[in-house]
Amino acid sequence: MKFYILDDLLASVKVLQNIVETKKLGDVVGTNTDVEKAIPEILAKSPDIVLVDLLMPKKDGITLVKEVREINPDISFIMVSQVADKKMIQDAYEAGIEFFITKPNNRIEIEKVINNVIEKRQMAEVLKGIRNVMGDQAGAQASFDGAPSSSSPSPQEATLTRARRILGAIGMLGETGTKDIMAVIENLVISGQEYKSKVTLDTYAESLDADPKIVKQRIRRAIKKGLTNVASLGVEDFYDENFSEYANTLFNFEAVRSEMDLLRGKSQYGGSPSIDKFFEGLEMLTGE
Repeated sequence: MKFYILDDLLASVKVLQNIVETKKLGDVVGTNTDVEKAIPEILAKSPDIVLVDLLMPKKDGITLVKEVREINPDISFIMVSQVADKKMIQDAYEAGIEFFITKPNNRIEIEKVINNVIEKRQMAEVLKGIRNVMGDQAGAQASFDGAPSSSSPSPQEATLTRARRILGAIGMLGETGTKDIMAVIENLVISGQEYKSKVTLDTYAESLDADPKIVKQRIRRAIKKGLTNVASLGVEDFYDENFSEYANTLFNFEAVRSEMDLLRGKSQYGGSPSIDKFFEGLEMLTGE
């Protein structure tokens, strides 16, 4: 992976560059502290991933993302900023970023998020290859039949895309267990099966030759992260769109309410997520 790093603070640039290089995540092909100078460099070097700050002089990170994506939509953006404003973060996601990381920099979190974005890009390449092969086959058949060909994504691809967007919307993409969740969903989509309590995850763990308890712990921790993030949205704004959509669908609302009480300091105990409820809700939201 090729990386470009943009932040008006040189110290922040150096920290991010150090993480990418020491963890051998890829090659840093460029850095900058000036937005206006960075845009032509990014377009010229065409990195795979850009790490960018939100608030910078002359032009903010959201504007940069929009301008670059208009010309090269294949670049992935990870925003790293100390901004906590919910509306600005939402605008950043709508502009096309893959993930928003809140400063101060947590090296472990940044590494996890970058690895997840790398994995997503690699998966997209695999799907693109499959789509090209299928497209060639469909095109050949269409030529034989005299019918027009189509390059629309398959229902399976659309389902995986919706699932990943949901997990990103509730801040789960940086979690290790999220990779397991996506793998389980992909297996279900490919096999055409539905999620079954006490069966699906055991079967998945067996395919990894792993202890089901450990796999479920990873998944539960990831879901707990999503629960906390959704609850925090409800604390800030009970009518938030993501809170309204996911609080009752992916989680038991009793668990969400308990987590909200913990965040408000009204309780010492948070909510406990249900793995079954989460997968069943995710299936419903993705149309599977």
